[in-house]
This record gives sequence, structure tokens and C-alpha cells, in this order.
Amino acid sequence: MNVSEAVASRRSVRAFLDKPVDLELVRSILDRARMAPSGCNFQPWRGTVLSGAKLREVQEAMAASEPQDPIEYSWSEPEKSEIHLKRLQELGAQFYGAMEIERANKTARADFARQNIYSFGAPVVLMVHFERLMGPPQWSDVGMWLQAIMLLCREEGLDTCPQEWMALYARLIKQHIGIADEEQILFCGIAIGYGDHSVPLNQFERTRVPLDEQIRFLSE
Repeated sequence: MNVSEAVASRRSVRAFLDKPVDLELVRSILDRARMAPSGCNFQPWRGTVLSGAKLREVQEAMAASEPQDPIEYSWSEPEKSEIHLKRLQELGAQFYGAMEIERANKTARADFARQNIYSFGAPVVLMVHFERLMGPPQWSDVGMWLQAIMLLCREEGLDTCPQEWMALYARLIKQHIGIADEEQILFCGIAIGYGDHSVPLNQFERTRVPLDEQIRFLSE
């Protein structure tokens, strides 16, 4: 698989097969992802890989708890922009439409959202965290590292789902993985596994804004 194929085939998978993932393969992917760029070579990213009994322990703790208040950080500010809110709404229509869940069925939507707790059946979850002193440039660096991981996973035939949703339970997760809340931010989880591509939720057409709406070319 070349880079273009990895980029084109990567998607946020929300249904995984009951198939184990070799942790040595995960280690190899993370080792290769270390070459991701970062400003000043700060390499701000940190991670904790969960699987097996430890992953189940964290998931059971989340299932038995309420989301924290306030959450670790907010990701919803773009909803104040009409154009970005429209993109969210269009995604929601595709997303829930694939599962045949009506907009008015709030119970079904909430039940599905709780499947984030179990990372949609993925056998491995990378919890991503970093020191609180890191600013917006370093958050961007972490994003480049995560993209490297997700593309390397595709090269190996694996699928992923980045889960900012984990910020709802950040303090609980940090307690269970042994990092200090006052020192580090929990950014997200990355579900890793073999996607079940037979389900409609992993098949709906992903839309992107046309290039000319985002990029200008100036030469004179």
C-alpha cells in the first residue's frame, strides 16, 4: 500500500472484528511513527497502550461512572460558525442514517455514543497524553504524530478510530493508567484493530470540501 492508498482508505472505523492484534506489530508501528515532525524537535507526544484485562478494567470503570465536569477540553467551538456547524450536521445525517437511527431517537443515539467506552470493539487502544505546559503548536505536533500512526496502521492492514470522546473521562483514565492529572492532559484514544467492513457504519460515503474552497495558489 502506498501513501496515497493509505490516505484514501483511512477512515474512522466504528465497528471492529473480534480479532486480536499482535502487540509487537503495534510496537513496530509506534516505533516508526517516532519520525513524525515536531517544532523544535520537542516530540511532545506520550502514549499508553491498553489491551486485554487492563483495557477491560478501564472500560468497566468508565461504564460505571458519569462523565467528568468540566471535561478535559472543549472541541465544539467551531459549531459557532455556520459553515462548520453545517459540516457537522451533514456528517451526523450520514453517520446515523447508515445505522437507520432517526434524529428524534435520542435514546438510540445516546446508546450508540456510549459504545465509545468500548472503542467499538477494538482490541487495542492507545491513550494519548502530554504535558500541560504544551501549547497549540505542540497540539498540532501531536496531530501529525497521530496521522503517522493511522497511516502506518493502514499499511499493515489495520484500522483506527481517533476518539476525542475520551476527554469526557480523562481524570478517571489517567488514574487507571498511572499519570498525574495536574501534570498531563489526556488528548484522545486511538482504537486499533481490524475493521468490520461489512457493516453500513463503515461504508457510508465520506465527504470533503472541494480543494478550491480551502486552498489558493498565488504565483504573481
